[in-house]
Amino acid sequence: MAFEKVKEIIKDSPAFTKLTDLAAEKLGGKVLFATDDFFAEKENLIKPTRGIFIADKYTDRGKWMDGWESRRKRIAGHDWAVIQLATPGKITGFDIDTNFFLGNHPPHASIEAVNITDASSLKNLPTNETGWENIGWKEILQKSNLDAGSQNFFQINSNEIFTHIRLHIYPDGGVARCRVYGEVFKNWNIVAAGEEVDLAAAINGGKAIACNDMFFSSMNNLIMPNRGINMGDGWETKRNRTPGNRDWVILKLATAGIVNRIVVDTAHFKGNYPDSCTIEACYSKSDDDVVNDKVEWSLLLPQEKLSADKEHEFIRNINCPNSVTHVRLNIFPDGGVSRLRLFGTIKN
Repeated sequence: MAFEKVKEIIKDSPAFTKLTDLAAEKLGGKVLFATDDFFAEKENLIKPTRGIFIADKYTDRGKWMDGWESRRKRIAGHDWAVIQLATPGKITGFDIDTNFFLGNHPPHASIEAVNITDASSLKNLPTNETGWENIGWKEILQKSNLDAGSQNFFQINSNEIFTHIRLHIYPDGGVARCRVYGEVFKNWNIVAAGEEVDLAAAINGGKAIACNDMFFSSMNNLIMPNRGINMGDGWETKRNRTPGNRDWVILKLATAGIVNRIVVDTAHFKGNYPDSCTIEACYSKSDDDVVNDKVEWSLLLPQEKLSADKEHEFIRNINCPNSVTHVRLNIFPDGGVSRLRLFGTIKN
């Protein structure tokens, strides 16, 4: 398995970090097991944002840390944790982030992966190390150096589909976050003809690929599962004083399809929701052409008024006679939208 460590001297993060974090808790990832999480819980590995540090915060077990931290190992061996990806996918890269773990980070790590088509079979595994050993793990990142207090990026070259990873740390210590970047795999052949699906959902493979502004919160939140949990869990632009301003975001659908129902959710946006919105659509095999406006946009949803903290469902005014691959949500003049759902049927 080929891989390479990406040097941190690069100012910007590697290109693969723009892909979907397949392990993200927000998307549905889960940490199923860890050999030890005495100091800090394994579940922190997949939390949103980088880990934080609170100087004077302690628990009855020691210093509170925002990550996964095992105790100091006094016997042979090393610690590891198992993460169930939110969705099957092709892994392109990792970020093993040791943020704020300075005197207690693991010097090395490796990662194994496996494709378990029936995840329900894992429910019967014993809650100990032995039960996790013989399920067909394959090493995709060999034992590699980790720097303290850093994002440690590793690029992976593989076309295989995986559902779970096992993060090994040597011999013990703390990791703030483990990001598993890649492409969602969804078997569209098992989706029934005429079945309604959310064509934009990240869990199905949808992506937010460009926007003109996301000053307060990320465009990626628009297509996450469930309703937003607070105002930070949405896409919010800064206040714009330009008369007639329009802010916009472009989504690539998980697969080409016909849109027949739209939900624009302004949950938690009460004094800062957009006054109105429109949605445009196009069909293109090139994301670059879409982002560079080298496509012909058609009006999918005419301008509609929006209200505070509300799910707005639109059906009657949708105009989608042909299959589309990308949409552009325009908001007037600025503000925040929590979620955008584009329900429809597959049509290539």
